[in-house]
Amino acid sequence: MKNTKIEVKDLSLYYGEKQALKNISLEIPRNKVTALIGPSGCGKSTFLRCINRMNDLIPSVKITGEMLVEGIDIYDKNVDVVNIRKKIGMVFQKSNPFPKSIYENVAYGPKINGINNKTELDEIVETSLRQAAIWDELKDRLDDSAMGLSGGQQQRLCIARTLAVSPDIILMDEPASALDPISTSKIEELVHELKEQYTIIIVTHNMQQAARTSDYTAFFYLGELIELGKTNTIFTKPEQKQTEDYITGRFG
Repeated sequence: MKNTKIEVKDLSLYYGEKQALKNISLEIPRNKVTALIGPSGCGKSTFLRCINRMNDLIPSVKITGEMLVEGIDIYDKNVDVVNIRKKIGMVFQKSNPFPKSIYENVAYGPKINGINNKTELDEIVETSLRQAAIWDELKDRLDDSAMGLSGGQQQRLCIARTLAVSPDIILMDEPASALDPISTSKIEELVHELKEQYTIIIVTHNMQQAARTSDYTAFFYLGELIELGKTNTIFTKPEQKQTEDYITGRFG
């Protein structure tokens, strides 16, 4: 694949004795949206969390194989994990704003990274909220608590918070599954706009959402990667019968 951002080679993950991911190899292109689909428990979210080493935080996890981001194996023992997580942002299924003001939520990451100049922070907060398509809704409420926002606004605020630390890659784990249709539509539009600047990987149970938002789709089943291809091809002419059965609703 031209312009590869992430290359995965023979990646396996074990929770103790149980193998959750089995010899995954794939390439994820730069500045595109790649959707991970498949039934519950098939390894999508586990794989997503491998990309920013979040599984390191779980006792008994063992990972083999390689995860190359821009050619660097992020599982190499000499790699700085904190630096990796700075460059690979994560948006969770349930919005998780901090119990702080809207402004402080977005400024939190830059402050931790040593930025304390008020003018610079103001600029980062505005730019991030604009990128997350929520500046116009919140610009007069920056001192209000983030906890008072609607679910859809909280999720876009969490996306702004992720963008504020200037990541290269954004991981999204079912970012719209708890939202109403209007908020979901806003998140999908946002994903489409953000790929101009970021490489995005999104886990979704929603077939229509995968079809609408992604350029590439990977189908996982029972810890294995069954098929990866251009989204249009996966949804209209999949190569594997398992993929076709899942997409047409025969199982899953």
